[in-house]
Amino acid sequence: MKITKVYTKSGDEGLTSLVGGYRVSKTNARIEAYGTVDELSANLGLLASYMKDGDDKTIIIRTQRNLFTIGSNLATDKSKMEVATAYRLDPGEVKVLEEEIDAILENIPQQVAFILPGGSHEAAYAHVCRTVCRRAERRIFFMNESTPVDPEILQYMNRLSDYLFVLARKLNFIDGVREKIWKKPLK
Repeated sequence: MKITKVYTKSGDEGLTSLVGGYRVSKTNARIEAYGTVDELSANLGLLASYMKDGDDKTIIIRTQRNLFTIGSNLATDKSKMEVATAYRLDPGEVKVLEEEIDAILENIPQQVAFILPGGSHEAAYAHVCRTVCRRAERRIFFMNESTPVDPEILQYMNRLSDYLFVLARKLNFIDGVREKIWKKPLK
C-alpha cells in the first residue's frame, strides 16, 4: 500500500471514514474504541523502545500487530460490509497471552498485597500500558452494547491487561527493583 498524502482535510468538519469509506462522527463509540486501541499500541511502542531484544519485546511487537488487526476490525461496520479476513483476530492469540502470563507467574515471587504502579522505567511504563489497555477494553465493551464485537477481541483485551500487569512485575523482578505495596496511610 502506497500512502501519498497524510492530510486529506476530509475530517475538518468532525467526521471520519471507517473501513469501506462510510463516514461517522469522530465522537462515535467505534472511533473511541479503535482510537484508544491505537493509543495503546503507541504506548507499547514506547515500552518496547526501553526493552532489550528478547522474548518479552517480541511479545510486545506481536501485540502491536494484533492491536492493528483489532483496530481494523473495530473500524469495519459489519452492518454495511463483511470484515476482511486480515482484520479477524486469531482466537489462538488469547491462548498465547494466557501461556505467557502462566510462564511469568511461575518465575516471579507470588503477589501477597496490592502493588502500586512503578519501579524500573520499563515496569512503570508497562503499568501505564496496562491502564490504557483497561480504558481501551472499557471503550470496546461500550461499543459492544450497540454494535457486536467479536468475542475473541473482548477476551484478548482482558487478557492483555493481565499480561501487562505480570510483565511489569517480571520487569521489576529482573531489574532487582522492589515493588511498592499499598498500605493504608497512617493518620
